[in-house]
Formats: sequence, structure tokens, C-alpha cells
Amino acid sequence: MPPPPLLTRRALNRATLARQLLLARERAGPVRALERLLCLQAQLARPPFLALWARLDGFAPADLSRAALAREVVRAPFLRGTLHLLSARDLLRLRAAVAPSLEPALRAAAGRKLETLDRPALERAARGWLAEAPRTFDALRARVAERFPGADLHAASLAVRYGVPLVQVPEAAAPWGWPGAASFADAEGWLGRACDPAAAPQALLRRALAAVGPASAADLATFTGLGAVREALEGLGAGLRTFRDEDGRELVDLAEAPRPPEDVAAPVRFLGEFDALLLAHADRRRFIDDAHRPLVVTNNGLVRACFLVDGRVAGTWRTERGRRGTALVVEPFAALDGAARLALGAEGEALLRFMEPGARVHDVRFARPNAAGRR
Repeated sequence: MPPPPLLTRRALNRATLARQLLLARERAGPVRALERLLCLQAQLARPPFLALWARLDGFAPADLSRAALAREVVRAPFLRGTLHLLSARDLLRLRAAVAPSLEPALRAAAGRKLETLDRPALERAARGWLAEAPRTFDALRARVAERFPGADLHAASLAVRYGVPLVQVPEAAAPWGWPGAASFADAEGWLGRACDPAAAPQALLRRALAAVGPASAADLATFTGLGAVREALEGLGAGLRTFRDEDGRELVDLAEAPRPPEDVAAPVRFLGEFDALLLAHADRRRFIDDAHRPLVVTNNGLVRACFLVDGRVAGTWRTERGRRGTALVVEPFAALDGAARLALGAEGEALLRFMEPGARVHDVRFARPNAAGRR
């Protein structure tokens, strides 16, 4: 039997950029876009807005805020127990598929402190408190301390976060849709519908492949947090294609998913912190050189805002406020050619207008190449 077809790193780059709506901005609303992307990491409130701006033609922050206030989009603990932005439909139909992966994550985070908890009673109590009114986790911990005096409060917080389907409550007055200390609500009560209890891991893996494929089993485990990915993939049956990468690893993909030619042009793009493009694969070389990865993904788990040139991470960016206005500082890893600088300058000005529409001056500045990671 001949070996599976080869997909070079550049071919993988272009295929995933196509899934991530980063080969060309598309005309789509935020709900439709999120369902194509599956979800966006949302530890901070602003980055999902930047992610959709980079991917959608004509996107405005009010589009996403309206969808959140209408309860069509939610910010919720989802993959790996991390806050994500996704459609309400997807949270309800996929939360049960995510749930088995959250138990080992909870045990790893809380350890033996879980033994201080009566978890079924705690989860019932938390649902009751959240049914009364949305609450911050500080408020929930105060209730736990009163009702369960022997419970470790940190472990209790984690048990509620991982065990109860939750959503953060948006606020119209918050600059990026959600305040820094947002209140949580029970997801099923907030949305008026129950989570699908029959959601299987195969449903989640199919959506993950559509969003970040082609992928290895290790890539899919990294993105979704699921265990036993190889076995679950076997349950997908027909409709999968098998490939190999430059290192001989097996990759799988949906047969009908886009895999554009590797010589297709990729525009410059600015990505916000924690962009899914940088976090979705165990092997991230399709987008970033190993030498540059520590400059973007820090030891304490932060993922810096970065920019793409020819589809690859070519540096980081930040903003600086001054008396004259806001400047976007571009910090490349290596010298940029003239065409890339011009494109980044135009894209950077557009990004500043999006982030700071009332600023008097929108200035893009290029720092010296920063391959050593200096600030």
C-alpha cells in the first residue's frame, strides 16, 4: 500500500489559514464565524474582538456585543476548562462532549484538596445560588464557606467551574462586552435550554478538524483536551482522509475540508493575545519557528499579540499611549522587506482605528528586529 500523501508545513499552513478565515476576510456575522472556528480563547475580554476583526470583512465590536446580549454568543469555560467565546448553540450541543476531559484537568489542578468536598452537594448548591442571580466567584466562595465550612475554597471554585456548565454574563457598558470581574450564570438557565447529554467526542473532533485541521491525534488532543483521541477518530468512519507530514507523522482531515495550494498568497494579519492559531496544535511549526516560539508563548502561559507575514508569525506588537494619541509598535523577529512594511503599516493603522476609534492620531512604528526577545 502506498504511503499517505505528503502535506508540507507550508501546505498545512495554508490549509489551516483557510479554516481560520485568515487567507481573506469573509462576510459573515459573529455567530456564523464562531461556529466555523468552533471557539476563540477568551481569558481576556478583548482578544476575541481582535480575532474576529482580523477574520471578518466589516466587523464592528457592536456586532459581537449585540450577539452576546441576545444570548446567541457566550463566554464560558469550554475546551480544557479555559474561557472561550462560542455560539450558544455550540455550548449546548458540545458541552457534554467536553465534560469527560475536564475531570482529569480538575484533579490535576486541585489534587487532594478535592477530598474536602462533597461534590454532588456542592454542585447542586451552586446551581441553586446561580438560579437566584448571577454571581462572581468571590460571591460563590463566600456562600461555599458558609454552607460547607470544611471545604477548601480554591478546590470548590475549580469543582464548580469544571463541573457545572457556566456562562459569564455580558454587560452593555463594558468596553469589550464583559467586565474584568464578570458574574457567572448557570448556562442552561441563562440560555433556557438543556445541554445535549448525548454529545459524543466524535462530534467535537469533527468540528475541531473543520476549524484547525489537518491535524495529528496529538494536535487534536492539545486543542480539545480530550483523551483517547485515536480511538475516538476511528468512530468518525467514512469522510476522513489520511496524510503524513514532513516528519512522517500521520495526519487526518475531513475529506471535504479546504486544502488550498501551498503557493496561494497569505496577507499580513495582526493577531491578539491567545489567538487560537498559536494554540491549536502540538506541533506549531506550520505557523512559527521553534526559535521564535518562546518570544510569543511565555513560561507563565501568556501568549503575546503577534503578526503574520506570508502566513507565519514574524514578530509581536503592542500599543503605547502618548499625548498625541495611540501608537502601535511592531517588533519583528527579523528585518522586514519593503512590501511587508507597507502592508503592515496599512493594516496596523486599520487595527488602531478599530481599537481606538476616538484617538486623534493613529501611528504605526517599527522597532528594531527583536529575535532575542528583548523588550
